[in-house]
Amino acid sequence: MTKKQTVANKKWQEKNKEHAKYLSDRSRARSFIRNLATLDDIEEFREMLQIREEELKLKATLE
Repeated sequence: MTKKQTVANKKWQEKNKEHAKYLSDRSRARSFIRNLATLDDIEEFREMLQIREEELKLKATLE
């Protein structure tokens, strides 16, 4: 990566802190699931995802 690209990336991250954090968190979650998660972890995540999906659907119907 060139110095200009590095500077541009840092500038973007400073300007978009919340979105940059979201992308970083999502990347870490995917990496954990792909590389480290156990069967117990995956079952727990399935339950959590089901609850989260229901919450988001309910929220969407109320808006």
